Amino acid sequence: MFGFSKYNYEKFTRDLLAKDMLKSKMMGGPKPGERVPDFTGLTLDGEKLRLSDFRGEKNVVLTFGSATCPMTAGSIKGMNELFDEYSGDDVQFIFVYVREAHPGDKIPAHSSQEDKMEAAELLREEEEIDMPVIVDDLGGSIHRKYGKLPNPTYLIDKSGRVAFRCLWTDAGAVEDALEELLERQRDRDVEHAVVNGGEDTSLHMKNAFVYSRRALRRGGSQAITDFRQAMGMPGRLALLSSRVTEPIMMNPGRVATAIALTGGVIVGGLLAGRELRRRRFKPRETYRVYESTPRRRMTGTDYEPVGI
Repeated sequence: MFGFSKYNYEKFTRDLLAKDMLKSKMMGGPKPGERVPDFTGLTLDGEKLRLSDFRGEKNVVLTFGSATCPMTAGSIKGMNELFDEYSGDDVQFIFVYVREAHPGDKIPAHSSQEDKMEAAELLREEEEIDMPVIVDDLGGSIHRKYGKLPNPTYLIDKSGRVAFRCLWTDAGAVEDALEELLERQRDRDVEHAVVNGGEDTSLHMKNAFVYSRRALRRGGSQAITDFRQAMGMPGRLALLSSRVTEPIMMNPGRVATAIALTGGVIVGGLLAGRELRRRRFKPRETYRVYESTPRRRMTGTDYEPVGI
């Protein structure tokens, strides 16, 4: 039980936010060019993975995150796409599920490994994660070795050293680094290289603004309240903007269709209105003489229609 209370927290606060920002500046965890700490973990599918087993065989893209982390929600789609494109003989993807970034009434701070696995399964299902998901233990044994930030990604080359790291995961930066690493390994026949400048320390606020509500809803109403209080005005703006932009980002085709249909209705209404106004204000020909329609004579059973 050592360190459980210090590692997990019941609610997100302004002090925790300040600590995360400080960790970003201090750049905790293994640095570019350094050997990474080894670990063994159990995946949601019951498979035991040992990081060092891939040394000399594969590069590893190692990502950390949780169901209630806005940065995870914002980056996971891009990481899924990288997995689909690059996973194979030379690259192994691993996602490590860590403590909740924003615990709440729906997903509280984990008190058992079973609870943590249920939250990890929820994230995997909702975000359609196909890469192996290792669930860290309650004390964060793996997470502690890599700096404890909510959503970093490490690109580990075949030598077992850091080729590149994103302190806040951005799929575009990871892909650039991975492309450069694979190219160097092919052209120079080397296992180790520091690529794409070694690291990306920028905080990608777009992810937080667009996907904050999606992640926090998983935590529950208390997670949303704590986020708003800790973040202040930026937090309120993030929640407001994510309510508008998230549906567009998650379903661009559906939203585009809705916009097109709405636009068609509006344009049709404008044209119909213009035609109605044209007819309404068209000058009348006051002295026009109308010819009456010839009346039929009744023959046999025929009769002349009568208006009622």
